[in-house]
Order: sequence, then structure tokens, then C-alpha cells
Amino acid sequence: MEQHAKLETLDDLLAQAAHYAEYCMRSSGRLPPTLFLIGADGPLIFMPQNLANDAAKDDFATTARLICIAHAATACVMALEAWAKFAVPGEKLDLTERPSEAFDRREFVILMGEDRAGQKRNFLPIIRSGNGKFFGFGDPENPASDTMEGRFAQILPPKTPDDQIRQIAQAMLKVKGVKATNPRVSRRFRS
Repeated sequence: MEQHAKLETLDDLLAQAAHYAEYCMRSSGRLPPTLFLIGADGPLIFMPQNLANDAAKDDFATTARLICIAHAATACVMALEAWAKFAVPGEKLDLTERPSEAFDRREFVILMGEDRAGQKRNFLPIIRSGNGKFFGFGDPENPASDTMEGRFAQILPPKTPDDQIRQIAQAMLKVKGVKATNPRVSRRFRS
């Protein structure tokens, strides 16, 4: 995977995450959930072993928050494949139906980025050919909303953690056996 020359800002990180998402989708037809961050130790990437159930999803979100604290992240991006369902103009969205079970669902790669200035997001519509293989992304969509909410949002701590808090987070990650990887150093992206 080609690395962008610099990873210094949220926009740089979003571009890298989009590049990585396309690489994954073209090579395997899927995007493993991935956290990208820029922190005191430079750019890092983390992928969970699996997201088989809600508990695993919650654990990934919690681990992502700990990694951002441990590495004093200044920007982060969560990259995920997701089903989305949107309200029809003039109607309320039915919140009782899960997007993955909705008849009118749409498949996206969602990039949710955060830095201390705020949030940015890109919804990349997944286009598949008739046999279900990844064909490409449609034009990015960004549904009208001021903020993203949910288990995979608000990953970045609201203020830069001090050294003591960072050390506690690092110890918690060590106990969990989690390590983020510098994408420039290793081709192995899993913890």
C-alpha cells in the first residue's frame, strides 16, 4: 500500500484512510474496521481481530479511545464498512429497523475523522458489479448533520491527555495485549 508523503493533519489522515479503503476493497472486497491516528509517536493504525458481535464492536471502540489517549492523538479517523438507511424527505426515519435489515439500505465505507477543531466525515457509496464484487466508489456523500454519534464517534479525547493519563492508558493496552502499528514501518496491520 502506498503511503502519502505526509500525515500531519486530519485532511491528510482522511486521504490516507480513503486510499487504504480503496486498496482493501479492490484487493479483498471488504474493509476491515480500522483506526488511523496521528499522535505523539507519529501516524499509527489499529485493527481489531474481529467485530463478530456487539461486545466486540464496543471493545474496539473502547480500545480505539485508549489508543488515542495513550499516544496523545491530535487527529483520528475510523474507517468502517456499514449499511445505512436514510429518511425519505418529509418522513421521519424509522429507528426501530436496523439499517442492515432494511429493504432500502445502502452500503458505504464511512470515514469518521476528528481533531480538536471538530469532525469531518465521508460516506463513500460502495458500487458492486452484478456478481457482488467491488467495482468502485460512487461520489462521496455527506448526509446533513452537525455531528456523528454512536459507538464509533467521539473517539478522540476532548483535550490532550497529560503524561500520567497516557501512562495509565498504555498500561491498560498492555494488559489487553493491544499494540497500534506505524503503517510506514510494517505491512502487518493487526494487533
